[in-house]
Amino acid sequence: MASGIKSLINSAKALYIGNSGSKADLPDLFPVVNKEIDGEDCDRDCNSCVVQYPKSFKIDESDALYGFVKGWSTHILVATGKSDWVRDVADEKGSIMQAISHAKAPSNGRLMVSASNIPTPHQTTSYSEPTTVVVLPAFIVVENVTPATVPALVSIINDAPTNASPLEPISIPPSITADLPEATPAMLKEITTRPSPHGALILLCSQKTRDARCGQSAPLLRKEFQRHLAPLGLYRDLDDERPGGVGIYFISHVGGHKYSANVMIYRRKDAFGLDDVQLGKLTEEERQRVVPIKAQDGAEDSGAAQCIWLARVKPEDCEGIVKFTVLQGKVVKPQSQLRGGSSSHLGPDSGGPMSTWWGKRGAKLIDNRWFTEAGAKRFEPFNYFLIS
Repeated sequence: MASGIKSLINSAKALYIGNSGSKADLPDLFPVVNKEIDGEDCDRDCNSCVVQYPKSFKIDESDALYGFVKGWSTHILVATGKSDWVRDVADEKGSIMQAISHAKAPSNGRLMVSASNIPTPHQTTSYSEPTTVVVLPAFIVVENVTPATVPALVSIINDAPTNASPLEPISIPPSITADLPEATPAMLKEITTRPSPHGALILLCSQKTRDARCGQSAPLLRKEFQRHLAPLGLYRDLDDERPGGVGIYFISHVGGHKYSANVMIYRRKDAFGLDDVQLGKLTEEERQRVVPIKAQDGAEDSGAAQCIWLARVKPEDCEGIVKFTVLQGKVVKPQSQLRGGSSSHLGPDSGGPMSTWWGKRGAKLIDNRWFTEAGAKRFEPFNYFLIS
């Protein structure tokens, strides 16, 4: 009886989010670790964790995860300097999140808006000063954004690649002048753009006003991720702008807090030069010599090649996530942890399933529908906001 009810609930969820025909099979969306290729220990939990969740930390371990989140085309991170917010971040008075909720939606698909703990330029949590916004999957940093210049921000989003765009060089103007009253100071009219310096981003839901487990898990996971990234020279704290490396940010509610911890990983194509390395076929001595490469100055910027959304992440998972997901774009526990994502490895000639969320970056827009090269799969683009 219980399993029958669970099946009905999952069917209802799938119907609600409208993902019929747009979900890639689990093995197709992302590479999955394989002991022959990645080594016998590729799916083992870390046994040297320095942190643990509280004993009272309980989550749902039985629901099916994959395929039950709504997709989006673009994801933005708004710098607020805070790690917790009012229940609905669109209700943060005077914030960019609130302004976006009242603005005209982007023309290129659904927008997910996350408040983040990225420091504001003036090192304040007040919304009275201009702030910074990170646009994903483009890996673009937009600076000097105010509620009044949100329409200009939306115009940048309209020109930026989405999760369904081909993976190709990004061309965004370095500055845009907002259409504001003539009396507005010139310094408040211009918003500027630049590439994000990071090779990958790890986003951790930290909003305890939505669920205490998110507030508990995020700082513990950050500590454990930092422990594994720092020896590789890849950890970047909130103010570290060195090229390459991995930024770790706290973000507002993304849904599914009963599956805490939710972790989203955006990574550039072959971000650290290790995507094709087969660790399982190397000797121990050779494996010790495998190190991430640093970002090359002047390299073409095409944004994120993957967004991998995991749930039920525990501190003991962090070593494997760094080693295989962050560094190589592989999923360690797809059946129990993968919620969804986007991936460019299913290129436009694959003929496989696609959508802005479940499939590949790279498709054609024909008659307002996205098609693979084979023309077999399609969906209607969304044109509304998801305020997380």
